[in-house]
Amino acid sequence: MYDFVIVGAGFAGSVLAERLTSEGGKKVLLIDKRNHIGGNAYDYFNEDGILIHKYGPHIFHTNSPDVFNYLSKFTRWRPYEHRVLASVDNKLLPIPINLDTVNKLYGYNFTSEELVEYFARIGEPVSTIRTSEDVVVSQVGRDLYEKFFRGYTRKQWGMDPSELDKMVTSRIPVRTNQDDRYFTDTYQAMPLHGYTRMFENMLTNKNIHIMVNTDYKDVQGTIPYKELIFTGPIDEYFGFCYGKLPYRSLRFKHETVDQEWLQSVGVVNFPNDHNYTRITEYKHLTGQQHQKTSITYEFPCWDSDPYYPVPKPENAELYRKYQALAEETPQVHFVGRLGTYRYYNMDQVVAQALTLYKKLALRTSVQEAITHTNGKHKKLYSAG
Repeated sequence: MYDFVIVGAGFAGSVLAERLTSEGGKKVLLIDKRNHIGGNAYDYFNEDGILIHKYGPHIFHTNSPDVFNYLSKFTRWRPYEHRVLASVDNKLLPIPINLDTVNKLYGYNFTSEELVEYFARIGEPVSTIRTSEDVVVSQVGRDLYEKFFRGYTRKQWGMDPSELDKMVTSRIPVRTNQDDRYFTDTYQAMPLHGYTRMFENMLTNKNIHIMVNTDYKDVQGTIPYKELIFTGPIDEYFGFCYGKLPYRSLRFKHETVDQEWLQSVGVVNFPNDHNYTRITEYKHLTGQQHQKTSITYEFPCWDSDPYYPVPKPENAELYRKYQALAEETPQVHFVGRLGTYRYYNMDQVVAQALTLYKKLALRTSVQEAITHTNGKHKKLYSAG
């Protein structure tokens, strides 16, 4: 009998497996459809000996010391600050948009103060910001929106920014200085030996049994357990009874190039050209030394593994129906991007998993206290 069966061996499932066994003393079965642990963060050495991310680049960053310190138990880190360029008008320009982006694009020589005034002039007033288009045009005007955001968003999401919730483009800041880092979090680093090694270190407890190449539906009802933690799509768990929640997906084309470097940064975005959205060159991320270099092209699509919950009001309403079912199923816990239909970063998933563990641990402590108290009362009653 397992205390917990955990479906999905990505960040959410692996963190909970580690906590429940190492701290909670529980017995856990961790299963995954794929033939590996690590979820979408899985990395491996390709046939040329270059460490690549199978499911596109995963860049770790967080402002949470709790999350960073927790993961530091399982990996050493390589300091890495992510930088991205966008191919616009035959130029490679910093993204997020900053002072250099505007000056190099238009041939201006603005100071930071002048750029603030420029944005104030070209920004289009929006009374109520609801969509991703509203966010950008209100900040930087129509031309920068068209050059950097509209085409990229259409490719990435399969719809116009005017159809998407404001949170999509709100994730990308606009800067008036020369800071060209993609993220500004306190902790920015990559696992020194890769994500897969970190997950392997996380899942060493003898009370964790791992089954890959295993679909939960195929073993459901055949393995005894007390509780279930589900990190897959919540609508799938409930048999799509209210209909399918839409997810945007990706297809990847991996290549090794017979030259030492191809790009000056880890990722180059292509908002307006090509069918792919970006090219990643992994050696920038990993720090690996190799005479060749490996790259990945990303092609957004609808018909592959679920990656990104689509942020539209009607989808949020559909999710709330499934959430209500989840609340009526107390022995099943839903966590992660797919389990809670949220566009979380990796550190947010880790934080969510740690929070769920604390909730489960507190519940166990309360139950043990009640059992202990009842046992004392029974002894007193018998003695009387």
